[in-house]
Amino acid sequence: MSKAAKTIHTCTACGSEFSKWAGQCADCGAWNTLVESVKAPPAKGPRAGGYAGQAGAVTVMDQVSTRAETRLATGLSELDRVLGGGLVTGSVVLIGGDPGIGKSTILLQTMTHLAEGLPALYITGEESLAQVAMRARRLELPMSRLRLMAETSVENIIATARAEQPQVLVVDSIQTLYTEALTSAPGGVSQIRESAALLTRYAKQSGCALFLVGHVTKEGALAGPRVLEHMVDCVLYFEGESDSRFRLIRAVKNRFGAVNELGVFAMTDRGLREVANPSAIFLSRYEQPIPGSVVMVTREGTRPLLVEVQALVDDAFSNPRRVAVGLDQNRLAMLLAVLHRHGGIASMGQDVFVNVVGGVKVLETGSDLAVLLAVTSSLRGQALDSGLVVFGEVGLSGEIRPVPNGQERLREAAKHGFKRAIVPKANVPRQGVEGLQVVGVERLSEALDAL
Repeated sequence: MSKAAKTIHTCTACGSEFSKWAGQCADCGAWNTLVESVKAPPAKGPRAGGYAGQAGAVTVMDQVSTRAETRLATGLSELDRVLGGGLVTGSVVLIGGDPGIGKSTILLQTMTHLAEGLPALYITGEESLAQVAMRARRLELPMSRLRLMAETSVENIIATARAEQPQVLVVDSIQTLYTEALTSAPGGVSQIRESAALLTRYAKQSGCALFLVGHVTKEGALAGPRVLEHMVDCVLYFEGESDSRFRLIRAVKNRFGAVNELGVFAMTDRGLREVANPSAIFLSRYEQPIPGSVVMVTREGTRPLLVEVQALVDDAFSNPRRVAVGLDQNRLAMLLAVLHRHGGIASMGQDVFVNVVGGVKVLETGSDLAVLLAVTSSLRGQALDSGLVVFGEVGLSGEIRPVPNGQERLREAAKHGFKRAIVPKANVPRQGVEGLQVVGVERLSEALDAL
């Protein structure tokens, strides 16, 4: 007789198993890391050599069919861009973000559009059906084709999906679901993991495209186990300030497209609307040039993006502060040291504040040169030319390193009317860019002289 399945508690830090929950793991000493899970019973039948199972079919790689995947247009071009060109059938997409940022709104807009041409099902675990219908009516969305269901049991959701056979399914949200195989409350680590595994298995078997809405913690990470992000095909994060009407969707994982792809939306009284020219909203046009402001060309996924970097350098009354918004604060401290050593400009006794306008988070090192030039401009009180654009990585020895896709960045700058660019010498195009004077530099001192 095989043993029945039983509930165990596993430490997420070291993997030790215990029969009872405790606040501290007895093996590694970590606190609050024991999570409940179900230990499956051992497989039945004889074992050959201590192993059970059957040999599977093995295929040579060049004989595997690589037909193009079927993609569905969501009705929002910026969302299609982030997804890699559209929604792939059978894929699982996890969307996370702060409360009230627009996760349910954009999914409701997408589902009402898709429901006009194919079967779609919207599962809500947080709101009532009346609340979802009221939102759709307020946004003036078509309501005659989308099917709704209020349910939190994963088994009931899958049974309903098998009967309805939708091609697109939304579950809002994964933290409200529970599976009857576990006794823990919804929202727990084990419930989230098992519920997501069951829904993912259904999506892969049926070919249904699945959207999962995920809550985030106060640190901004998706709530639940880290394995949740590994199970899905695409992870999207909603970004944006609460007092700004602009919303950004960033792809941090995508098995069918580029990562770090960025979609820009504007929140209106009719829902989220895509922004056709994102660079324009991140640039501030001043009547007179001001010190501490410089425009750089960053690259988000497959698209160059113009953003404004602002710096403020002021005398420190106590310990000097280094504050970066939209940039890595540790990298800012490193760049200031390079500016002192190889540029001869010291900021030891000053507070340095650096901000990327518009709430954009710049993750690449191509912003280094823009940061240093903005700091220099603010420190000296001298405004830079409003037609100037810069980009480039700065090394610890003061060299200016090239960045990828330099020619595309320069074309984007020329398209918006910029006249002069200071870039790494290796990024200077051979043919040049019409209407743009490109200055190539190899050292930080050359970039400062070029100002």
